Amino acid sequence: MSQNPLLDFSGLPRFEEIRPEHIGPAIDVLLEEARATVARLTAETGEPSWDNFVSPLTDATERLSRAWGVVGHLNAVVNTPELRDAYNANIPRISEFWTEMGQNLNLFARFKALAASAEHASYGAARKKIIENDLRDFRLSGAELEAAAKERFAAIQTRLAELSAKFEQNVLDATDDFSLIIHDKAELAGVPEDSLEMFAAAAEGDGKTGYKITLQFPFYFPVMQYADNRGLREKLYQAYVQRASEFGPAERDNGPIIREKLKLAREESQLLGFANFAELSLFTKMAESPEQVIAFLRDLAAKAKPFAAKDREELEAFAKTELGIAELQAWDLAYAAEKLRVARYAFSEQEVKQYFPEGKVIRGLFGVVGKLFGVEVRESRAPVWHADVRFYDIVKDGELLGSFYFDLYARDGKRSGAWMDDARGRRKNGGALQTPVAYLTCNFTRPVGDKPALFTHDEVITLFHEFGHGLHHMLTRVDELGVSGINGVEWDAVELPSQFLENFAWEWDVLQGMTAHVDSGEALLRALYDKMLAAKNFQSGMATVRQLEFALFDLMLYSSFDADNGDWLALLDEVRREVAVNFPPAYNRFPNSFGHIFAGGYAAGYYSYKWAEVLSADAYAAFEEVGGANPETGKRFWNEILAVGGSRPALESFRAFRGRDPQIDALLRHSGMVAASA
Repeated sequence: MSQNPLLDFSGLPRFEEIRPEHIGPAIDVLLEEARATVARLTAETGEPSWDNFVSPLTDATERLSRAWGVVGHLNAVVNTPELRDAYNANIPRISEFWTEMGQNLNLFARFKALAASAEHASYGAARKKIIENDLRDFRLSGAELEAAAKERFAAIQTRLAELSAKFEQNVLDATDDFSLIIHDKAELAGVPEDSLEMFAAAAEGDGKTGYKITLQFPFYFPVMQYADNRGLREKLYQAYVQRASEFGPAERDNGPIIREKLKLAREESQLLGFANFAELSLFTKMAESPEQVIAFLRDLAAKAKPFAAKDREELEAFAKTELGIAELQAWDLAYAAEKLRVARYAFSEQEVKQYFPEGKVIRGLFGVVGKLFGVEVRESRAPVWHADVRFYDIVKDGELLGSFYFDLYARDGKRSGAWMDDARGRRKNGGALQTPVAYLTCNFTRPVGDKPALFTHDEVITLFHEFGHGLHHMLTRVDELGVSGINGVEWDAVELPSQFLENFAWEWDVLQGMTAHVDSGEALLRALYDKMLAAKNFQSGMATVRQLEFALFDLMLYSSFDADNGDWLALLDEVRREVAVNFPPAYNRFPNSFGHIFAGGYAAGYYSYKWAEVLSADAYAAFEEVGGANPETGKRFWNEILAVGGSRPALESFRAFRGRDPQIDALLRHSGMVAASA
């Protein structure tokens, strides 16, 4: 076993050596170690302390978490049938262990004894918060249930973990399995040349001539946004929105998974004494109740919908008079919006994209982070899982604060979307400090030929967003693992640093340092920037109600919906009638690929994006008040938000930074949803 790379915790993961056959044996060893540690700690009769109880328990469980985190990451970014099989085979074992831990009454008793001990009074805020969270989580893991209910609760946890993995795999397979070869370039009229080059390279990679189009976003979206061929747009749209549904192979239909997950989530919450899963979900969040969240979403919808309706009316009128589209359909929206943007603001996203070559963007991102927080980002070396991946360190005054991996391009076998995850957390154990490490993953267009990858401004914003999550994890100063970085932060506040950092991708001074035209090398022109700024809130009303649609659907699905017999498509239609202005065709199966709430951590929590956006917009307003990126304000943001991690409630951290409770005004202003007379 000494040769198993998953059991080496001396440094960074040995990605290049890890094979599917290493997974089962490594998990065997780590589960045995963890269970032996739990047995030893619960058999002891002396008074528990941090050093004799919490630290050894953290040691054992952290090793298991880190190894399984590596496996889960590889399953998401370099998925193969062999890796998937090994991952799926171990999901029940991992789930069983954590449920077993959470239901261990002897362990629970030791934590209660520690909380009541004389030593507890001497603990700092971080240690006290960890114990408070652990006591809460024992109850939420069913520790106080009767034996039969405990057993059922454990079975539910295992099954939910299996269903989440299967849901995500079905979406990945449905995405990767679709491709379209087009031989006549005329059919792709309107699509930018760099996208056509990418399509041609993909076809050539398959040993074919012509142009290959897939459902991966860098292929799919340029067609939807630029292709004049309306029939092609409709064909791709239909394939995209029917992924993992009854319209494809039965074994990949996520419909039965949704039904089972909703029923199990309801049963799980009721076993713990909650009326529904939304109540259980919100128990550990900033928001107080589903009713409070629904009221927040509906209030925001009431403010946003008039702006959204105006956006839709303008787009319909333009499509009819200028594009000859009498009836605007779902597959026309991105296309017509881009045409309207060009007509109204005299620039296109494609024109802007030429100013954002990858290398310049990344150096610019690192520059603004350096200006805000006084840190330096240096490229470094580490084993990686794919040739595309780069590794960096964050340093301040010669001290290593944290490190991260960048995996930026879309490819087969890689989950869609963009996300940040932790490879390991900050922790001081004895005299040694373990620095945090993050995975930052995106699905951007890769370089084609001898040109660098070019990012759209939306992709630049996505990059800033994920890096904001990474900073939350890497710039923590908390030395206790349970609440360092993103650990222990309420889910509806975890988007604050990510959404906050997005704002700097709009600042003129920042853009001057991160743009260089791919041909001329010229920085972004002021005239073009002014047009971008004028268009910043283009269709922001429609974008806002779209997010509110998803959030309300999620909350209602996990609170008032009939999980046994209800029709979630009918529920989604009901939500749309209330808040939306765009209505897709009846064959749209959006829920079947809504991984956030069926395979991620956002079940009854998708509202977090808008909830945290109130916080992030208000936090950024503190920088606006002093003229933008400012080291002094950056230092306060680091000290009061990033540094403290989950060691205190997020609302307290916000108040410490802003000096008051959050206000919605900045969000409405940033989104352009303020009445003209105001």
